[in-house]
Amino acid sequence: MVSNMKVSLTPKLEDLVRQKVQSGLYRDESDVVREALRLLQEHDEVQALKVARLREELAKGDADIEAGRGTRVESPEDFEALFVDR
Repeated sequence: MVSNMKVSLTPKLEDLVRQKVQSGLYRDESDVVREALRLLQEHDEVQALKVARLREELAKGDADIEAGRGTRVESPEDFEALFVDR
């Protein structure tokens, strides 16, 4: 566990931390920072999952192209035609 870590916040962020503590939702400033870091970690994990999923879908698309499964789009009209109900 890290102790005596110093963190500099902008006045706006300091006010936000104080407001959170004053709301009664958090015991002290450290609780607010811990929660913020937990949420940041969760956000990073979600982003990593999204990137992994996107890479999977791109790999599927590449495989489809290699196998000749695809639609050639050469004009704005071709593009629009992709969205016409069939």
